[in-house]
Parts: sequence; C-alpha cells; structure tokens
Amino acid sequence: MTRLAIPLLSGLLFTAITSCAQVLNHKQDFSRQDHLRGSITPERAWWDVVSYTIGVAPDFNTRTIEGKSEIRFKVLAPGSRMQVDLQEPMKVTRAYWKEQNLPLKREGNVYYITFPDTLPVGAVETVTLVYNGKPREAKNAPWDGGWIWKRDAQGRPWMSVACQGLGASVWYPCKDHQSDEPDSAVLNVTVPDTLVAVANGRLQGKKSWSKGLVTYSWAVTNPINNYNLIPYIGKYVNFSEAYSGEQGPLNCSYWVLDYNLEKARKQFVQAPQTLKALEHWFGPFPWYEDDFKLVEAPHLGMEHQSAVAYGNKYQNGYLGTDLSGSGWGLKWDFIIVHEVGHEWFGNNITSKDIADMWVHEGFTNYSETLFTEYYYGKKAGEEYVQGLRSKIANDIPVIGPYGVNREGSGDMYYKGSNLVHTIRHLISDDDKFRSILRGLNKTFWHQTVTTKQVEDFISREAGKDFSKVFDQYLRTTNIPVLKLDVDGEVLKYKWDDVVAGFNMPVKLTNGQWITPTAHWQELKMGREAALKVSADKNFYIKVKKDD
Repeated sequence: MTRLAIPLLSGLLFTAITSCAQVLNHKQDFSRQDHLRGSITPERAWWDVVSYTIGVAPDFNTRTIEGKSEIRFKVLAPGSRMQVDLQEPMKVTRAYWKEQNLPLKREGNVYYITFPDTLPVGAVETVTLVYNGKPREAKNAPWDGGWIWKRDAQGRPWMSVACQGLGASVWYPCKDHQSDEPDSAVLNVTVPDTLVAVANGRLQGKKSWSKGLVTYSWAVTNPINNYNLIPYIGKYVNFSEAYSGEQGPLNCSYWVLDYNLEKARKQFVQAPQTLKALEHWFGPFPWYEDDFKLVEAPHLGMEHQSAVAYGNKYQNGYLGTDLSGSGWGLKWDFIIVHEVGHEWFGNNITSKDIADMWVHEGFTNYSETLFTEYYYGKKAGEEYVQGLRSKIANDIPVIGPYGVNREGSGDMYYKGSNLVHTIRHLISDDDKFRSILRGLNKTFWHQTVTTKQVEDFISREAGKDFSKVFDQYLRTTNIPVLKLDVDGEVLKYKWDDVVAGFNMPVKLTNGQWITPTAHWQELKMGREAALKVSADKNFYIKVKKDD
C-alpha cells in the first residue's frame, strides 16, 4: 500500500504528544459499526467465500454506479442469516437465491440476508445482490480513498477505485474482511466504447452492446483480497513482453494512457528488473496464472494484485524525491519497486486483521532495500534502510487494535523495515535470512495469516527466539537504548527502555558481540578501544555513551 503521505507528516502531526505513556494510555472508542466491519460476527462465521462475479457500470456524468454481485460461498456451519457489507450511501435493491427473493435488513453499512431454511454444512451456494448508488468519492486517493472520477490531460473520463483500509464494500457488496479471500473472481466492467476497462487477471473478452457500450470481462484464477479487485477505466493502450522467471515465462502487460506510451516504454523497463530482484529474495512471483500488469492510475499507486496501480509520473524516486535521503532512492522508480513488492507481502501473504498490516508494509518497505542491494551492493542497501529512520515517529504501536478494522502506526513502513533489517543482522547469515524470506512465501503461499504465525516462523527457522524483539518494536513505542559506560579499561553496558526479559544481542563496531540485559554487565577491552567502540548502525537502537 502506498500511504506514505501520512508517515512523512507524522513528525508534525504528533508534536503535541509529550511522552509515550500519553500515547499508550490513550483509549479509543469503537462503535458497533467498527465491530461489525472488523470482526468475524456470527453472521459471517458460518460461510466462506468461494468466488465473486462482479458486474459494474459507472456513469461518469452522474458519478453513480450500478451493478450486480454474485457471491458463491461454502457453508461451514449451519446458518441462515448472512452479513454482507455495502457502505452507505450505496444500496442493495434486491437479493436472490435460486430465483427466490430474500428479505433484506440494513444496519448502517451492513445488510442482513435471511435464507428460508438453514443451509446444510458443505453446501456450495450462490447469492446474488443487485445494487446501485453514488459511492463515496475519493478525496485524496489512495490515502483517503473511494471511487475516483477524474479526467485525463485531454479531458477524457478516467476512473478507478482505491479502497485499502476503507474496504471494497465502498463500491460492491461483499464479505469485507481480510481473512476471507475468494479463491477466484470475475470483474465485468461496462463502459462507453470510446474507453477501455482494465482489471485484475486475464482478459476473457469484450462484448459490444447497443447505445455505444462495451463490457470487458477480466478473470482472476487465484485467491485475491477484496480491496485488490479493482477496475481501471480510461483511454488505455497496452504493450507486452515476456519475463523469464523462476516458474517460466511470465506475461507482463502494461496499460497506459495513449499519450504516455513512449514514456512508459522507457520507464517500465524497471518492471522485469524488479521482478528479477524480488524473485531472488522472495521466491517465485505468486500469480503466473494471472499475468503481471502495471496500469497507469489516476492516483499515486496501489498493490492491486496482478494489476498494480502506477501513478509516479514516469520518474525515479517517490514523485522525484528520495525518501531515505541517501541518494539511492533516486536510482529507481519507487512505485514500481514498492507496489510490486506487495505481490509477495500483502497479496501472497495477507494479514487476517489489518491491525497486523506491518506484515504487508514492513517487509514490502524492506523490499526496496533488497532491490537496492541486489543492483547496487550491500552497503547501498544499508545506507538506504538506515536513511529511512528519520521518518519514524514512534507515536503509537505498530500493531493496531484487533477486531475493529484499525491499522496501527504508519511506522509499519519504516520501523517495520528496520525491524526486519535488525533481525537480519541478528541472524547474521544472509543465506539463512534469504531462505526465511522465501520460506515465508512458500509456507504461507496464497494464505491469510496472523502476526504470531509470521513471528513464530521467523524464530523457528532462525533457531533464535525473537519474541521479545517483536514485542519491543511492534507493541511498544520505545526504541531500545543501549547504555555504554567506559570505566577505565572496562566497557559497561545494559539495556534501558525495554520490555521485561529483553536481551537482544548487539554487534559492536569492533566486530564483537555483546548480549545486554536490563542490568549492567562488563567487558574488559582496554580504555582506548572502549572509548572508540559503539554499536553497529545496522541495529535500529539508540546508543547513550558516557566516557
């Protein structure tokens, strides 16, 4: 997810916060709607989504849409009352099953659909919802999202959606919870025949209608998160190439506004370069069956699975700037590298609850470091990730509250990547570290996960217990303080501002390792050496040294 405007401003937003205690003691009030949206209610628990077939027809002039959502589902437990999400002011006008109309009851952004009888366990059924309305309009996509109604540089309609966090139910009825991904999906988009509609997966065909309309049908054959299923509508042209990857030829297709074709041909050479670097680190691209696409979008960018949104204006860096301040971030196109990185962390591996979004953003932010290292060397990668630390706010914990559809701190990006970098140096074996990254994607291939599953996997494969490290960096706002005190020829050391039992080892600049605790320890090394030594900068910690 590209939501970096918030972290970039975090230092200004939180100047009024005077201590971590004030942040941690701040209590949030959550409404019933928050719980309905963010938890597995009884009306959600008894059924599992198998597939979505979404039909949508937008009207640019009125900024309305109408459509049909076919939800194929499997019955996991006896049930007859179903919760389906569709955000106001959108409306479901009809729900039917086996040609039989079903009663609807609305509660805010939730519809309850009641079947005439309890459905038997194991049955696979289809419920169809007809809907329409004026969806929430994006105010500042992708950060403040919704349906996007814009015109391109030549005044022609240009439409799309960006709805991560906000939820796919902002524009179509669905089971809007990250833990339940459909195994496949079809998106049928009806537009004027002067425009082109692009979506996830592969184009199945297009059908012309009367009154100058055409329907483009796109199909995804792999599991996909609700918020990733997105239409792009504009005056698109495309070009393609084959990338020779770990699982054979991968069709790479690029869809751009017609007047940007030559710019795209030059800038998008970075796409296969990115795929090559990230396959090296993470394993095979997860969606060979659905192809890889970059699609020019009317916003900065998003990780829409197999149809990555691109809006970086055909320039390197993040809109021409280097977020790290190291210089390395101007060597490559931020949106291509970051959003393609999400195909592994965010799309292949998806957190069940968005409170655990660090799993998406921390590893994907670190993919920028790994890309830099792959092409420019290890020192370049280290300089890049260390440069991102200036943007860490340490405002609230990285992990958010569960069950209410709330993310944690925007630090999930920069702090998350520096946590991954620190763990890499604790492992102190790059081959093993790479095998862990690839192992995560293999073990949790096309799955939704909890943070505990990810944490436990890393600790188990590394052969080291990182539980206190994860607690420190993900569940508190305190950065460990390594206190060093030179007393004659002795270097004294201890941890401050750490969770109970925190004993993370640290490598010193002279190559020695120490294992501080909350109590003073001593290391005899000679006064001159003790005065010079500090902690290796690859560990994201604070150092306070008294000479």
